[in-house]
Amino acid sequence: MTNFSPRHDKGSSSVEPPVLSIVMAVLNEADNILPVCQEISETLSQLPATEILAIDDGSTDETVERLLEARHRFVPSLRIISHPKRLGKSAALRTGVTAARGKWVATIDGDGQDDPVAIVSMLERARASNGAPPLVVGVRRKRNDRLSRRLATRLANGLRRRLLNDGCPDTGAPLKLFSRDLFLRMPQFEGVHRFLPALLGHYGAPLICIEVKHRARLHGTSKYTNLNRALVGIRDMLGVMWLQNRTHLPDHLTER
Repeated sequence: MTNFSPRHDKGSSSVEPPVLSIVMAVLNEADNILPVCQEISETLSQLPATEILAIDDGSTDETVERLLEARHRFVPSLRIISHPKRLGKSAALRTGVTAARGKWVATIDGDGQDDPVAIVSMLERARASNGAPPLVVGVRRKRNDRLSRRLATRLANGLRRRLLNDGCPDTGAPLKLFSRDLFLRMPQFEGVHRFLPALLGHYGAPLICIEVKHRARLHGTSKYTNLNRALVGIRDMLGVMWLQNRTHLPDHLTER
């Protein structure tokens, strides 16, 4: 069994936990992972104490070998955690968030479409927010995808926004930043990462949307087709609507 207790440096009795944990779920991204890790490492100087976790969701290519190379070349402290088989992106993100030690968690994809420098402004906005810890979403205004993918995403986002009333124009955006503790309070299921605005909002997290750059994949193709994403998304959305209806939380507490 994997132990996710905090790491300790040699010669030191304890290490202060990082402010931020960057969690990257990857599946068969061997051709992309080195430049992605290099780009993330170049962003660290603009961030407070930060750790990076790569969660391999049962890759069958050389993704793990490339992650080990990235740790040697770019990110000496890179934490690499592997699933024994493919469990899904949401399961990989939960593994990463559970293992994370930062108060804040930022998620990013491993295909090179996300610009990690956006995490700097996302964290600044989150830490400057008053009240409950917010969910910050990096909204992809100009999608660098084929037309069919853009149209499918636009329809899905419109339907989600109308039925779930989450106020977010891009619920499936990979770049998100949120409170680790609040994320772990939520019920978990495969697909939860696409509904964080609705679910975290129900748990009291204000929504902040920031426009970010969206780039073409460096190599390879998406793991999902428009059809399977739509069919699974409709089923999951009905489940989220049920959760919203059946989850009752107090808006404040009084202790005497």
